[in-house]
Amino acid sequence: MFYNEDCILGSKKYLKSNSIDLIITDPPYGIDGDKLHRHYNRNEDNVIDGYVEVSSENYSKFSNDWISEAERVLKPGGSIYIVSGYTHLRHILNALAETDLVEKNHIIWKYNFGVHTTKKYISSHYHILYYTKKGAEPTFNTYTFYADFEKDSNGRSLNYQDREDVWIINREYKPGIVKNKNELPSSLLKKMILYSSKENDLVCDFFLGSFSTAKIAIGLGRQACGFEINKNAFDYQFEQIIKIKKGELLTTRRMVPSNKLLNKGKFINDEEISKITGDFRLLHSQSKSKKDIINILTEKYGRGYWSLSKIINQMSTTTNYEAEKLF
Repeated sequence: MFYNEDCILGSKKYLKSNSIDLIITDPPYGIDGDKLHRHYNRNEDNVIDGYVEVSSENYSKFSNDWISEAERVLKPGGSIYIVSGYTHLRHILNALAETDLVEKNHIIWKYNFGVHTTKKYISSHYHILYYTKKGAEPTFNTYTFYADFEKDSNGRSLNYQDREDVWIINREYKPGIVKNKNELPSSLLKKMILYSSKENDLVCDFFLGSFSTAKIAIGLGRQACGFEINKNAFDYQFEQIIKIKKGELLTTRRMVPSNKLLNKGKFINDEEISKITGDFRLLHSQSKSKKDIINILTEKYGRGYWSLSKIINQMSTTTNYEAEKLF
């Protein structure tokens, strides 16, 4: 399901409406990407020739056309991640605004760039636009990397930090290896794929380039499809992707401990609230901090940190002097 064809025409011919679970794509930036190495002094001896750029004059229409197709082929509840620089970001945002897709996050991906400038600030980030399609509940695997109760050495939630909307992920350097003009790092792709899809879901990339999205998706037990207009890149990378074994990356994943939040989202009755507040008072009398107590109760009652925190905070609104002494 990989096509050496323009994605706009190809998707109309080959992709059915409401057929794709997840789209992750890195469209041309429209900044003479085929000539950037001249400005950045890059050695491109191992870069596949034939990169196809989009002109600035055509970028608005180009964005509207391919994003319209992306919306059509996404399943209800499907997700799309678009990686973009800042130069033509407005055109991508305008194109998204013309659809019924729902914005979930505008993520900033900070990376190591290594280009020194003296007359302006150094560019060291890309934008990742995360949208979903209406009609069904989107897949979002909240605990794909960390359980709710896992903390770092400073006691901060690892799950919370992993889901913040600024991602610091270094680009990958592959000296001496044949590669495409631009490649997204595998850790970035794994993050998007694991959070926003399930095994056997169909992941599509409208601009395959190095086929990185497809390679990681297949390695993580998903299906993959997509388009690449550059025949040189398509022919080389197609030979590489057929070597990928479906699911081979799943064995390399860190095993996330059970969240134990069996009751998360369920109704909390008065009896359970009474037990929670009683346990809080007991633990507080043992000189434990409020934060530590809530972490203990999270595991005991299978409730989320914030729902327990809300119950505990409500204790301070009572007129009972003993309760107020706890805060």
